[in-house]
Amino acid sequence: MLEFFSPVIHNALRSAAIITDKPVNIQQPADKKFGDFSTNIALLAAKECRRNPRELAQTIIEHLCFPADTIAKVEVAGAGFINFYLTPHFIMQSVEQVLLEGDSYGQGSIGEGKSAVVEYVSANPTGPLTIGRGRGGVLGDCIANLFATQGYAVTREYYFNDAGRQMQILGESVKLRYLERCGQAIDFPATHYQGEYIGDIAEEIYRDHGTALAENTELQMFKKRAEEIIFTSIRKTLERLSIRHDSFFNEHTLYTPDEGGLNANQRVIEALRGKEFITEYDGATWFQTTKLGQEKDKVLIKSSGEPSYRLPDIAYHITKFERNFSMIVNVFGADHIDEYPDVLEALKILGYDTGRIKIAINQFVTTTVDGQTLKMSTRKGNADLLDDLIDDVGADATRLFFIMRGKDSHLNFDVELAKKQSKDNPVFYLQYAHARICSLLRMAHQEIGFDPSTDTMIHLLQRLNSPAELQLGFALLDYPDMIKTSLRMLEPQKMVEYLHSLAEVFHRFYQECPILKAEPDIARARLFLSLATRQVLRNGFRILGVSAPESM
Repeated sequence: MLEFFSPVIHNALRSAAIITDKPVNIQQPADKKFGDFSTNIALLAAKECRRNPRELAQTIIEHLCFPADTIAKVEVAGAGFINFYLTPHFIMQSVEQVLLEGDSYGQGSIGEGKSAVVEYVSANPTGPLTIGRGRGGVLGDCIANLFATQGYAVTREYYFNDAGRQMQILGESVKLRYLERCGQAIDFPATHYQGEYIGDIAEEIYRDHGTALAENTELQMFKKRAEEIIFTSIRKTLERLSIRHDSFFNEHTLYTPDEGGLNANQRVIEALRGKEFITEYDGATWFQTTKLGQEKDKVLIKSSGEPSYRLPDIAYHITKFERNFSMIVNVFGADHIDEYPDVLEALKILGYDTGRIKIAINQFVTTTVDGQTLKMSTRKGNADLLDDLIDDVGADATRLFFIMRGKDSHLNFDVELAKKQSKDNPVFYLQYAHARICSLLRMAHQEIGFDPSTDTMIHLLQRLNSPAELQLGFALLDYPDMIKTSLRMLEPQKMVEYLHSLAEVFHRFYQECPILKAEPDIARARLFLSLATRQVLRNGFRILGVSAPESM
């Protein structure tokens, strides 16, 4: 509704010669007695205008000019709030818009002509995906969907960590298990990957080569084979959750020398050195973040010669700027909290516009079964695997439970709740609302011949004006703004909350307003209102990546 109210209020300010740089905020009061929408612009502007806030609010009201039959009344409340009450005509006219726009209802144009890259999952190919990685994957997929609704050309990217010490340990782990399979006695290090999948990969290599590789001192073949098998497994797991990527950026390209003989990581070091932010001591190369007010410098190249995570991450982000993305979104786990601010500082020093970068940090996930918390460790091989969770509760429950809490909150995934077929399960509750509407529409077609493809809704919805009907219509009107809010906050949870509230309002409407037994025109109008509700639920489900069952 900001797009509706904002121009009208700005015109009133200009007409009343009220000059202010304060933003026009439009909010919904918690209590409907204070209106459907409210603005505090008079309170914000009063001081600089040197006027009483209530007097200023009244002046603004006198200069408001709304389209006919949209606002029932406007009044000053409290210290200077301006409250707006919508007409039933305007609310139901908006419901008509839902039906006319269909699948495109809620879509915007703020991203037209712009591009966005959303990076998510980016798990090291050192083992099967864990539940913790799954949360970031679903979060990133939903954020990419939100950007797409607003017209952005979206690239979904996976940063493929195929370089560094962890990949070396992976190759060593597989080789040691292979040597065991060849009959050698091996003292397997506790620092290496312990999972059964390592033995499975070793067994596959043994089937292909027998003992021929037992004397091979090279790790490359073992590492490469493990990487291919594990990443194939990762992609299959993501596909089960309908998570896809358009681009896979290989980390090893950052270690490949260019025509000048330097690789991307070395280019970063030299560029920061040119800005006098590089120093060497203790055998390592450091980013002098103490110059930025931090307590300690941050290592970029360890004394072993291995880059820290920060260095390739800086180089990788430079490639995103070089690819001219308008918006750069990174979905990180909580383990990146200490690292990413340094990456942003380095990019800023090198002259890149970090205002184009948005970071979504998702907190850790714990899993409970019958009240018992499962512990996870990828290295020890007892990780809580994402595939197992999907097998247990299904893809829809997995996706929705991952985002039904804010990304900044620790998530306790209650497996037993996710499997319940009751209103206590938010997945069941939302999908049941959609299925109930589908059932209603099937019955309406059989009993009264209702066919939305041939029936006309023009002026029919205007006959609806009961509190339950208007509340449902008003809830549908909120959907486009909720998409924009979710996108601005990079928070799909807002969409989950909205859809849950919409389902509640629909169930209340269904109980309070007889439909098939109502007078014919009222019955048809209520069916169109139900149809519009189903459309918004479907559109929201599409953003969240969950299915819209027609029966349950």
